[in-house]
Amino acid sequence: MEQNITNQHIGAQTAINNNLENARFIQRVYSWMTIGLLLTAIVAYFVAITPEAINLIFSSRWVFYALLIAELGAVIYLSAMISKMRASTATFVFLGYSVLSGITFSAIFLAFTLSSIGMTFAITAGMFGIMSLYGYVTKTDLTTVGNIAFMGLIGIILASLVNLFFQNSTTDWIITYIGIIVFVALTAYDTQKIKEYNIIGNEGTEDDHKESIMGALTLYLDFVNLFLKLLNLFGKRR
Repeated sequence: MEQNITNQHIGAQTAINNNLENARFIQRVYSWMTIGLLLTAIVAYFVAITPEAINLIFSSRWVFYALLIAELGAVIYLSAMISKMRASTATFVFLGYSVLSGITFSAIFLAFTLSSIGMTFAITAGMFGIMSLYGYVTKTDLTTVGNIAFMGLIGIILASLVNLFFQNSTTDWIITYIGIIVFVALTAYDTQKIKEYNIIGNEGTEDDHKESIMGALTLYLDFVNLFLKLLNLFGKRR
């Protein structure tokens, strides 16, 4: 009888410790995501108010396309090679990607009013926070939701590429609304998966740091894409 009570006590204490470690891991993920977003916003703003930088970036479409390719390359490289990287390298690539995003996102400050950007950011933060919290606390398996959202994401990418040639405003609005739904769903799904994939017991190690960077990149992408879709909906153009 006493042995059973002791085992139950140990089990309960282990569960508490695991939950605390998981919470600290998620906190690190959000800290890095926030750093990435702040870095992107600061770089975007200062590039936008620097005429020389704007002329350099937007005077030639090839410069802008090169930056977009560099961004995509950084995401692919970090996702594919993170297991072989040092934690410091993973951090550098993530922060470098945030800077590159800031350079390309400077166009947002040229196209939209500052007040509408701020309003849209606040709306995005609220929606993202609610869905991420839901993904963290829910006991419901969101795998099906995530799979459907991922298929929706593929559809959005393909539709967006096709619409580059047709420039149909109705299609653009449909893509925007569907995109909002997709990235709201992905926010909840990705948060749940990041929580589940955290390896308990490796806190403070190189692998733990790389896990937090990869989680931060995933949520960063969800946040930024949700923001862009909402900006297309609510943003007031100059």
